[in-house]
Amino acid sequence: MAKSESTSKKVASAASKVLRSKSASKAEKAVAASALTQKGSTETTSAKVAATASKVLRDPKASKAAKLAAASALTQKAKKKK
Repeated sequence: MAKSESTSKKVASAASKVLRSKSASKAEKAVAASALTQKGSTETTSAKVAATASKVLRDPKASKAAKLAAASALTQKAKKKK
């Protein structure tokens, strides 16, 4: 893994808010769960979750908390090997 980043406290709080939300979509919750999983660890985001995070970021209906979690998940995606 090229990066040693993990989810910040602010992002973890936002992700938790998304997971508790009754109005959050399945995609938003998947990205939030991934961001929370990476709190305090060096795990990276899978390609599937990264694609979902990208969709959440482009969704005009997504909440600010969901977009924050999605951005964090994308930041922690492993880079492709050359």
